[in-house]
Amino acid sequence: MSGDDDSFRIRPGRVRDRGAGVGRMAHSRPVRHRPKSFAAQVSLAIRRTGGNPNRLAGTGKASGRCNARGRGAKVAVGLKGRNGWSRDASGVRTCARRVAVKARIVKLNPQRGGTRGRQFVSGKAVDAHLRYLERDGVTRDGEKGQVYSAEHDVADGSAFLDRGREDRHQFRFIVSAEEGVELSDLRQTTRELMVQMEADLGTKLDWIAVDHHNTGHPHTHILVRGITDDGKRLDIAGDYIAHGIRERASEIVTLELGRQNEQEVSSQLEREVDAERFTRLDRMLIAEQDAGSEFADLRPDKDMALTIRQNRALMIDRARKLERMGLATEHTPGVWTISPRAEPILRELGTRGDIIKTMHQALDREGLAQQRALAGYTVHQAAPTERIVGRVVAKALGSDELGERMGLTIDAMDGRVHYLEVPAAKAEHISRGNIVAVNPPPSIARAADENVLQHTDANGIYQPSAHLASVRETMPRIDHERHVQSHVRRLEALRRAGIVERLDTDRWSVPSDLPERGLAYDRQRFGKGPRIDELSHLPLDRQVRHEGATWLDRTMLDGGRETTPHTGFGGDVSSAWEVRKQALTDMGYVRDLGGGMFHAPRDLIAQLEKAEVNRAGRKFAAERGLSWQPTGTSDRVSGKLVGQAQLASGRFAMIDNGLGFQLVPWNDALGKHLGQQIDGIAMSGGGIDWAFGRSRSRGLEI
Repeated sequence: MSGDDDSFRIRPGRVRDRGAGVGRMAHSRPVRHRPKSFAAQVSLAIRRTGGNPNRLAGTGKASGRCNARGRGAKVAVGLKGRNGWSRDASGVRTCARRVAVKARIVKLNPQRGGTRGRQFVSGKAVDAHLRYLERDGVTRDGEKGQVYSAEHDVADGSAFLDRGREDRHQFRFIVSAEEGVELSDLRQTTRELMVQMEADLGTKLDWIAVDHHNTGHPHTHILVRGITDDGKRLDIAGDYIAHGIRERASEIVTLELGRQNEQEVSSQLEREVDAERFTRLDRMLIAEQDAGSEFADLRPDKDMALTIRQNRALMIDRARKLERMGLATEHTPGVWTISPRAEPILRELGTRGDIIKTMHQALDREGLAQQRALAGYTVHQAAPTERIVGRVVAKALGSDELGERMGLTIDAMDGRVHYLEVPAAKAEHISRGNIVAVNPPPSIARAADENVLQHTDANGIYQPSAHLASVRETMPRIDHERHVQSHVRRLEALRRAGIVERLDTDRWSVPSDLPERGLAYDRQRFGKGPRIDELSHLPLDRQVRHEGATWLDRTMLDGGRETTPHTGFGGDVSSAWEVRKQALTDMGYVRDLGGGMFHAPRDLIAQLEKAEVNRAGRKFAAERGLSWQPTGTSDRVSGKLVGQAQLASGRFAMIDNGLGFQLVPWNDALGKHLGQQIDGIAMSGGGIDWAFGRSRSRGLEI
C-alpha cells in the first residue's frame, strides 16, 4: 500500500483563535461552533456595545395587541430596553439603581354580556387580600401594616374597595428596590412613582398602598382601581406594566440614592455567586450562551461585551456553582453549557428559601425556633398526600403575594413544620393558633361505610340497635352508643344524597356497594386540593383545664390515633394529655387509680359536652331574657335560627322560639337559613333531622 506523505490540507481556525485549549481537546469533548448568521453577528455587535438585542423593536417576541394598546404604550416604547449604564463627565461608567416590579391584573366583574367564571375574583377574596396586607408583623417594629394613599398617611382601605366594587378589574403591584433599606421614606418614594405613572397614563389614579418590612428587601404593595379620573375603564399597555413602571421606579430611587459605579455593582454580583436562586449572573450566562450558539464562552481571549469581561471571574465562579448543582457542564476550560432546567429550578429554590425564612420567622415569634429542627421543615409544592394535624403558627398571603392563595405554616403532631398554600376560600375560617387537620382528597372508602355494610343483613337492612349489641360484645373499651351514633350520622348524610334510605328509627336500607358509592360521594363533595378542618379554636394551654369536650379529650380517648412523637407539637400534646388527666380528675370526671393510671367513663365526651352546652346555653338565654331549654332525644327543635356558637365541644346552632332558647349541633346546611324559622327532631345519634324543603305540617302531632 503506497501513500503520499507530502500531501496535506490546510484547515484554517477561527479568527483570533490562538490555539487555546488545543492540547486539551484530546482529553475532552470537542466544542463545535456553528457558523453565525448575519443576524447573530449583528446581535453580538450590539452586545459588545452594552446593548440588549432582545429588546430592540422588531426582534424577540411580538408585542401583541395587549402590549401595543392601552395607556402608556407610547411612553413604554422609549423606556423598554433602555440601557442602565452610562458614563459621567469624567468617563466613569455608572449604573442606575435596580428595582423589581411584580404586577397582576385582577378581574372583578365580567363585561356586559359576559359570564362570571373562575378567572374572576370574588369581593370576599379581594377583602381578604387587603386584610393580609394589613396583617401584624409587616412593619419595621413588627406592627400591623398601615394603608396610605396619595393624600393620607392613614387611609381607609375598606372604603377604597367599596368604591371599586363595580370596577371590571383592579391592578396590583409589588415594588421592591434592591437597596430599599437605604430609602429615607418609602411612602414618599411610592407617591412620587404614582405621580409619574399618572403623567405617563394621562389620568389621575385612585390607589392605596401598604409598606412591608418583613423580608430582606422592603417592598410596597400598591392597589390601583381599574378606572380613569372620568369614570371610564383604565387599560394600561402591557409593555408599560412590564417595563415602564420598573424604569420609572428606578429613576426615582436613583435620584435619591445616586448611581452605582462598577465596583458597587460587582460587589453586589459577588454576593450572588453562591445564592440558591435565579440571579443576574445566571441571566448573563444564559444570554451569553444564547449569543454564542449553544455555549457560554468565557475564555480570556474571547471577544465579549465589556460588562461580561469585567465580571468574567464571577461568572465562572457562578458556572462552577451551577455545575455542582447539576445545572451546568464545562466542556473545555472556560466553555460552558447551562442547562435549560437551570432557570425554573433556581427560581423554585429561591421561592423555597423565602418560604423557609417565613416559617422560621413565624416559629421565632412563637418562641419555637430553637425547639424545631430545620431538617423538619417541609414545604409542600403540591397538595399533601397524607393527613396533617397541628397548630397554625402563621397565615399569610402566598409566596407571590399577588394572588388569592394563602400560605399556612403548621406546627404538626408528626414532629415536622409544614408549609402549604391553598385557595383563600378554603382557609377563610382558619386563624392563627387554631388546631387544624389538612385532609388530602379521599382515596379509600370510609371505615364507617365498611362497618355499616358488615352489620347489614342479607336483605340489605342495617339496624343501629343490632350494631350496638355487637360492639358491646366485641369492643368493650369504647363509648358504644357514641360509636354507633357516628355511623348513624354518616347514614343521614348519605340519605340526603339518595344513597341509602331510612325505613324507620331503627332500620336503614343499604346498597351492597355502599363503600364504593360512599367514596364517590366523598370525592364529589371534597373538590380539588386539600380540605382544612378546624379541630379546635382553643390553644392547648386553655384546653387542659376547660370544662367541656376538647380536642385533647377526643384524641386522648381515641388512643392517640394521631402520631405523637416526643418532639415538636406532638411532644407538646403528649405533655398536655398528662395535665388534662389530672384536671379532669380534679373536676370529678375521671378517677385516679394511682401509678399514673386513670379511669375514664365511656361517656366522658358526652358528659363534658353536656356540661359545656348547659353552661353556655344558660348564659346565652339570660342575655336574651329567655328560658334555657336543654334538648333531649326525640325533642322537637323549632324556632328562629339567630346565629351559631363556637364552643370547645363544637359549633352549635342558636334557636330562639320567642320564649325559650336552645343550642343544638350545627349543620353546614343551616348557613342558608340564618334569620329564618326552622324545624327538626333531635335524634339519638346526637344530630337533628331538619325538615328543610318538606311540608311544615308533616310529622306534626295533632
